[in-house]
Amino acid sequence: MTEILVLCAHNDDQVIGVGGTLAKYAKEGKKFKTIVFTHGAFHPYFTKKVISKIRQKEGIKSDKVLKGSGILCLGLKDMSLKKELGNKELKQKIIGIIKKEKPKKIFTHSSFDSHPDHKALYNLVKELINKKIIKCDVYSFDVWTVFNPKRNSPKLVVDVSKTFEKKLEAIFAYKSQKNVIWTLMFNICLKAIINGWIYKYKYAEVFNKLN
Repeated sequence: MTEILVLCAHNDDQVIGVGGTLAKYAKEGKKFKTIVFTHGAFHPYFTKKVISKIRQKEGIKSDKVLKGSGILCLGLKDMSLKKELGNKELKQKIIGIIKKEKPKKIFTHSSFDSHPDHKALYNLVKELINKKIIKCDVYSFDVWTVFNPKRNSPKLVVDVSKTFEKKLEAIFAYKSQKNVIWTLMFNICLKAIINGWIYKYKYAEVFNKLN
């Protein structure tokens, strides 16, 4: 049984979106596990097979930085998650994982990020919520979005002032993704600062409640 379960499309989304919170939960003695849906095989130089293995190793290293309980990679195809998640057997496998872990809280992608894999996973989670397969509290995080359009919706606000540096350390474990990470770094830091300013912390992560 896992207290917190993170469902994310790519191996690094969980750290970018919820890394400070996960590190804080781990310090409090709470167990979290991450389910990564795609193999994350895009890279300008390496083959899909090579970069997939590299990212899995980086994910394990990053998870250890945050004191996680492990990462399960489903190995689905990038940019095709909507199609992949239409498979009934795969959907039953995902449902089986969730029922086995019995999480008290789930984090997943929001509907605001432009990446199609993020949207596809968000839609799956909403479907499982509507069918009452997922009954615990579910919160969404953004990877690419800085300003949250749903400012007045129910939220979870987490003070990550003491774990934000640990989040950055975990992000930089993904050395193969340094170009993407540096592109996102301004957004990551700005979001933490703005959320902190709004809610009277140094740094904060904010999540929308989906149910």
